[in-house]
Amino acid sequence: MLLVKSLCSVLAGVAALALTVGSAVAQSTYPTRAVRVIVPFAPGGGTDIFARVAAQKLSERLGQQFYVENLVGAGGNTGTAQAARATPDGYTVLFAFGSFVTNPSLYAKVPYDPRKDFDPVTNAVSTTTALMVNPSLPVNTAKDLVELIRANPGKYSYAHGGFGTQLHLTGEQFRLSLALDLVHIPYSGAGPSTAAVVAGHTPMGFASAAAVAPHIKDGKLRALAVTSKTRFPSLPDVPTMVESGLPDIAGDTWVGVLVPAGTPKSIIALLHRELVQIIAQPDMKARLATLGYEPLANTPEEFAEQIKAELETWRKVIEAANIKVQ
Repeated sequence: MLLVKSLCSVLAGVAALALTVGSAVAQSTYPTRAVRVIVPFAPGGGTDIFARVAAQKLSERLGQQFYVENLVGAGGNTGTAQAARATPDGYTVLFAFGSFVTNPSLYAKVPYDPRKDFDPVTNAVSTTTALMVNPSLPVNTAKDLVELIRANPGKYSYAHGGFGTQLHLTGEQFRLSLALDLVHIPYSGAGPSTAAVVAGHTPMGFASAAAVAPHIKDGKLRALAVTSKTRFPSLPDVPTMVESGLPDIAGDTWVGVLVPAGTPKSIIALLHRELVQIIAQPDMKARLATLGYEPLANTPEEFAEQIKAELETWRKVIEAANIKVQ
C-alpha cells in the first residue's frame, strides 16, 4: 500500500513537471510561424495604424511575421467574430476598439461573447473625448454649459461622429446623467461633426481630443472638459470631467489586444510582456502622440475587469437612450 502511494506521488510530480516544462517550451518556442493580427476596421484608422506599428515591432522582436488582416463589417462584429472562432494557439491576435464593449448592447445579436470567447492580453493605448463648443457660446466651463442648457430646454443640440459611436454614447451619457433636454445630431464622421461646431451650425459636440486639439489652440473651438481621469497632454489647460464636478461622464476610447479563449497563459504572458516593452519605447511613444493615443498597457487581469465594468456601463446608457443598430 505504501509502495502504491509512493508511486502515485512520483507520477503526480512527473505530471506537474511535464506541465511546467510544456508551458516553458510553448513560451520559448512561440512563435514558430506567422501570426495573424485581426483588425475589425478599415485600413487607415487609429486602431489600424497602431496595430500595424505594433505588429511590425512584434515581428522584429519575436522573429516571425505578425501580419495585419482588416476584416471589416457590422461595426467591427465581423472581424471580432472571426477572431473568436480561431484556434486558441496564439497565432490569431485581435486588436479591438472600444466598440468591443458597446456592440453587445447596440446590436440585437452579436456573433461573439466578449468575456467568454476571448482572453485579454492588455488594453494597450487609450485616447480621451473632449466636450467642445463654438466660441460664440457664452460658457467657459462644463458647469456653465449645463446651466445654459437647463435654462433653455430643447433649444440646444450636440454633434457627434455617427449613430452608436463612442462619441454618441458619451453625449448620451452626458445628457442622461444630468437630465438635460438636449438633442443629438449625428454626422457621417468625426471630421464633419467637428466642422459643424467650428462653423456654428451645431453649438457643441463631442470629439476625440487629439482630433480637435489644433482647432482649440487656434481659437476655433473651446474645450470645456475631457473625459479621461487625468488631463490630456495636448490640452493641459482643459480640466477633466471630474475636476469640472461631473464625475459620471467617462468616455475614453482604447485599443485592446485579445486572443481566443483558451490560448496558453504562457503565450498571453509573452505577448503582454512584449507589448509593454514596445509601448515604452521612445519612438513608439512619439508615434502614439501623433495618433492622439496615450500608453496604457495594463495587465490581462486589469483589462478583464475593465471589460466587465464597461460592458455594464454602456449597456445602461444604450438601454436608457434606446439606441439600437440594425
